[in-house]
Amino acid sequence: MAGPLTGLRILDFTTLLPAPYATMCLADLGAEVLKVTSGTRPDLAEIIPPFIRGTKLTAAAAHLGRGKKSITLNFKNPKAVRIIHQLVSDYDIVIEQFRPGVMAKYGLDYESLRKVNSAIIYCSLTGYGQTGPLKDRAGHDINYLALSGIMGYSGRKATGPTLMGIPIADVAAGSNNAIIGILAAVISRGRTGRGQHIDISMTDGVMAFNMFGAYSYLVDGKEPEAESLWGNGGSFYDFYETKDGKHISVGSIEPQFFSAFCIAIDRPDLIQGGIDPKNVDEAKRKIREIIKSKTRDQWTDIFEKNDACVEPVLAFSEAIESKYAKERGVVVELDVPNAGKIRQLANPIKFSEDTLEYRWAGCTVGTHLKEVLAGLNYSEDEVIELQKEGVFD
Repeated sequence: MAGPLTGLRILDFTTLLPAPYATMCLADLGAEVLKVTSGTRPDLAEIIPPFIRGTKLTAAAAHLGRGKKSITLNFKNPKAVRIIHQLVSDYDIVIEQFRPGVMAKYGLDYESLRKVNSAIIYCSLTGYGQTGPLKDRAGHDINYLALSGIMGYSGRKATGPTLMGIPIADVAAGSNNAIIGILAAVISRGRTGRGQHIDISMTDGVMAFNMFGAYSYLVDGKEPEAESLWGNGGSFYDFYETKDGKHISVGSIEPQFFSAFCIAIDRPDLIQGGIDPKNVDEAKRKIREIIKSKTRDQWTDIFEKNDACVEPVLAFSEAIESKYAKERGVVVELDVPNAGKIRQLANPIKFSEDTLEYRWAGCTVGTHLKEVLAGLNYSEDEVIELQKEGVFD
């Protein structure tokens, strides 16, 4: 069967990670995505190693471009803008990731494109949104997390905020909110017949993740601090180092899991009344000593037999090659010309009726230019002339 989004057509004017990740996920779900980029200004994803052997394609470009077609256009050329207007008349969704005002300079903003297609859904994904005092400011994941308040109570009291291994604001807040917003707008359009402009701010997105910190401050007026809440190190819910310098994660919050944990570490005396919040530091000191008495794999074997919400902290290679990852289909294989098969992370959504579509790995920039222009009834001679005029630069 086809993917659940088969029939949706998306024009993708994005670079870097957040919006390209979103459109990759939509392509996996069956949407037809056409990526429109500059022919002379390379995206970071196209130049940062590793490169796939035998090709000029980076692993990032092959992943983020999965299932998408690619053309190049020079927005500064009016004839390129005309081509985009021709495309928009036959597309459902536009997504862009420029600073506010950039697309308007070229007549490619929502107000301009809705005159071409009144039902167009137009998603703008930026760090700080289309309005407000920071709308024109540059930023990256670390900045959005810093301004969200999250990093103010993350990390350790002694060392302060800690870096994460993944871009949380970019993907969890940016990509996913763009997907949610676009699909919600598609449903709304089905009811009203109207398109609309979606304003996604990555900082707004991570601010909304302040669940327990918000409860503490907005209800009680208490400033959340590092190691002050049950989920940020203020309880025994934490990571613990093992004898071999590795770690396990302990999430034994509920009474039945806490009891199982205490029995497994041979400290049943801790079960009665649980750990007093006033004595959490001393209790954790004792737990740390116990956990450090065995290796990570020894503890893994022990807790395999105990339903206590305790799991090993795995290296990426261990995680991706695990029985869990293999049985859940976390990795897929795709063919790349001149390179054979390559492995990529799969889309995490699974359907009982619909099928995910891994049609092809990302291709080199501009691969489908002639095909797309032929679909707009441009002749070969016209394409050659446009090329001479710098329309595709």
